[in-house]
Amino acid sequence: MRLLLVEDEVTLAASLRRGLNADGFAVEMAEDGKRGLWLAQNMEFDIIVLDLMLPGMSGFSVCRTLREQRIWTPILVLTAKTGEFDEIESLDVGADDFLVKPFSYPVLLARIRSLLRRGVRERPTVLEAGGLRLDPASRSCWRGSTPIELTPREFDLLEYLMRYHDQVVTKSEILNHVWDPEYDGNSNIVEVYVGYLRRKIDRPFSVETIVTVPGSGYRLQDHDA
Repeated sequence: MRLLLVEDEVTLAASLRRGLNADGFAVEMAEDGKRGLWLAQNMEFDIIVLDLMLPGMSGFSVCRTLREQRIWTPILVLTAKTGEFDEIESLDVGADDFLVKPFSYPVLLARIRSLLRRGVRERPTVLEAGGLRLDPASRSCWRGSTPIELTPREFDLLEYLMRYHDQVVTKSEILNHVWDPEYDGNSNIVEVYVGYLRRKIDRPFSVETIVTVPGSGYRLQDHDA
C-alpha cells in the first residue's frame, strides 16, 4: 500500500514513517502543503495522511484542491487543533476522517485500515435518491425544492445511506463508517439517529425512504414508498 504523509513535525513524521513501514506501507513524505499537493496530484496513493497546520499551504486548502480536481484518494486529517469546527471544516472540504493530536499509533493505524477497507469511490457533486438531494460540498439537503436542516451527524448518516442506496447496510457498518472503529458506546445510537432522520426527511412529506430490514440493518430506497 502506498501512503502519502504530509506532516511538518519532523520527529513525529519520522516516527510515523518507521511504524507505517513496519506495517507494510510504502511511505512518501512531504513537509509542506504545496509539496504534498504536488505529490498527490502527480503520484498514485492508496491513502493520504494530512496535517492541517502546514507551511506554504494549509491542509484545508490541499484537501479542497484535490477534491475540486476530482482526486478521490481517501484523506485522514491530523491536527493539533481541537474543537468541532475544525472537524466540520475538514469534512466539508472533503476529508474522510479526522484525528486529533496527540493520538496513539494503534488508533491511527485502525483509522487508516478502516479507510482502506472503504476503498476509493468517486463522489458525485450531488447525491440523489428517493426524492432526496444531498450536496456533500455545501452540506445541504433537499426533498424536492424544500431545504432540510440536518446536524453534522445526521448529514453523515444520510450521506452514507445514500451512497449505498437500495443496499442493506448493517448497524455495525454504520457505526464503523459514520462514527468510527473505536466507538464503544451503545449501538442503539444508530436507531436513535435513524429516527431523527425519519422525522426530518420522511414524516413531514408522508413518505418512507429509510426502511428497516429486520435482523439485517437499513436500506434507503431509490423511490418513495
